[in-house]
Amino acid sequence: MNIIWYGHSCFKIMLGESTLLIDPFLSGSPTYDGTVEAAMEGVTHVALTHGHDDHVGDTVEICEQTGATLIAVFELATYLNAKGVAKIDPTNTGGTVSHPGFKITFTPATHSSSTMIDGNNIYLGNPCGLIVTPDNGPTIYHMGDTDIMSDMALIEELHHPEIGIVPIGDRFTMGAKSAALACRKFFNFKSVIPCHYGTFPIIDADADAFLNEMTGAHVIVPEIGSMGEV
Repeated sequence: MNIIWYGHSCFKIMLGESTLLIDPFLSGSPTYDGTVEAAMEGVTHVALTHGHDDHVGDTVEICEQTGATLIAVFELATYLNAKGVAKIDPTNTGGTVSHPGFKITFTPATHSSSTMIDGNNIYLGNPCGLIVTPDNGPTIYHMGDTDIMSDMALIEELHHPEIGIVPIGDRFTMGAKSAALACRKFFNFKSVIPCHYGTFPIIDADADAFLNEMTGAHVIVPEIGSMGEV
């Protein structure tokens, strides 16, 4: 299985029959210098952890141009359907949906989810993490934006994810110390990929503090736009 990181929380995962793009914040990202067209090549599905602009990103354009199916919590999926996304598969916390080559289960995340329109915050459903279970390959837990939480013990017990995609940038998510504790205390990850750092000046600029906290663990810090096999 191949994974590409496009900066922030955006990942492309090749799943055999399908290609999944998660949280496609691309054209507005200060750290991704490629094109939206390059990132959306081959994409069949888009999954969103929550409705903040730095996660929804280019979802509408990508789904319109590729015909990809959007997988998101009900409020967010129907909101983006009204914005032009034709194919949606709404779900919510605890739910599992199946698509060719993989399943996604939506898990709790401790965060918020909304967008600003004309000075008003519009509620867009629960923030979530994503358990991606391929038909062939390791199970991936993209935590979304979250703090450490005791629910992670149940996520491990139910799903046994082998790869953790973990927000570490602090301020809006876990910082290095909390993120490392979450990984060590609740999970038996074979590999950990940090994300949600280095994008904006007000969050941590790099993964160094997290790497220091995760001494001895297999942490992968990919280059933005690079492909890695897991």
